[in-house]
Amino acid sequence: MNVHFIAIGGSAMHNLALELHKKGYQVSGSDDEIFEPSRSRLQQAGLLPEAWGWFPEKITPALDAVILGMHARQDNPELLKARELGLRIFSYPEYLYEQTKDKKRVIVGGSHGKTTTTSMIMHVLKTCGIEFDYMAGALLEGFDTMVHLSRDSKIAVFEGDEYLSSPIDMQPKFHHYYPDIAILTGIAWDHMNVFPTFENYVEQFALFIEKIQPGGTLIYYGKDEHIQSITSRASRSVKLLPYDTFTHRTENGITYLTGGEEIPLKIFGEHNLQNISAAYLACKELGITDQEFMKGISTYQGAAKRLQKLAEKNQATVYLDFAHSPSKLKATIHAVRAQYPERKLIACMELHTFSSLNADFLPQYGNTMNEADKAIVFFNPEVVRHKQLPEIKPNDVRQGFNHPGLEVFTENGKLIELLQQQDYHNTVLLIMTSGNFSGINLQELAKQLVEN
Repeated sequence: MNVHFIAIGGSAMHNLALELHKKGYQVSGSDDEIFEPSRSRLQQAGLLPEAWGWFPEKITPALDAVILGMHARQDNPELLKARELGLRIFSYPEYLYEQTKDKKRVIVGGSHGKTTTTSMIMHVLKTCGIEFDYMAGALLEGFDTMVHLSRDSKIAVFEGDEYLSSPIDMQPKFHHYYPDIAILTGIAWDHMNVFPTFENYVEQFALFIEKIQPGGTLIYYGKDEHIQSITSRASRSVKLLPYDTFTHRTENGITYLTGGEEIPLKIFGEHNLQNISAAYLACKELGITDQEFMKGISTYQGAAKRLQKLAEKNQATVYLDFAHSPSKLKATIHAVRAQYPERKLIACMELHTFSSLNADFLPQYGNTMNEADKAIVFFNPEVVRHKQLPEIKPNDVRQGFNHPGLEVFTENGKLIELLQQQDYHNTVLLIMTSGNFSGINLQELAKQLVEN
């Protein structure tokens, strides 16, 4: 197979390129900029483009497929050439389906917990020695790439993103996967730039439910009223399996699964215990026994940037989490508060996504940080301008979050100064962002803070 990637440098795209290269495909690609770690990984595999830019001459009738990344534009010269030649053009999710259409597909959707739940299922299957294909939204410990495709596997586990598929395909990615086993973790409005109303956003999940294959299974968080309102969209042949928080207890900072033999976990938080319930039901549908699941989940250490411990010394601990949407923010702060009830909790988050930097969306963050003893929000006005959004001011953020004493920063140097001034004895610092606070090395900062 001869495959060309338009915008090969993307996080997901370069992982798929590397995986197809491993399978023996002839892989080529183009991009106008490629950053680390994509650049080094492509270079090591001999797939890094010789020059930046778009080269229509790379598009020839010899190509079996062209895979189009979101970074490309509709008028991309290579895309126009591929259309002119009548070549098969796939979005990233379409090509994943093409590779796995004869396998049992487990697709994890929802506004939050997708990566974690997907990685839990992957971890358990791996500990059971089961071969499977996968796609996750982050590089996970124990896995070399974000994507794996095998000729021999009979199972595929994909994280189901509701964001758009490609510049010429305005469907959410997870509409292309046609799950045999679908998981919905919860629905809370996100991607305001694509889904301008909450009703439109919920409808994408309803359409996802309609795509579950005949005789398939829908596993969903039973207390989410928005999911409850759309489960009727499933075919009559689809089995409905609601779940709740896995039974547990917490002692001395360790959470144990209960209900049979007590199993100590390396992770914590009510939202993670809900994710475990979803992963448990999915694994059961795949033929995993209770004993096998418990053995596997007991060694699961979490996904990167999902309550990832950056540093700890004495009674000072720093966690990093990907939380950026209101529901993720609230759930993550609640998890840390519940795990460390006797400690001071400092919560520091960055507004970085399109939705979070939109003044009309800010009220969605109301009361989300109220469980923190000290709440801090950072945003960079330059990022707001780059996203071509109306100006927001610190007072807009304060009003939106509705947190007494909320401190808002627009310069990362002043934010660092404040963090360095804090007393971290008997304290947890929770850093939440989908970015890096405009260039802060968070790992180094965390180590410095706990040493003070």
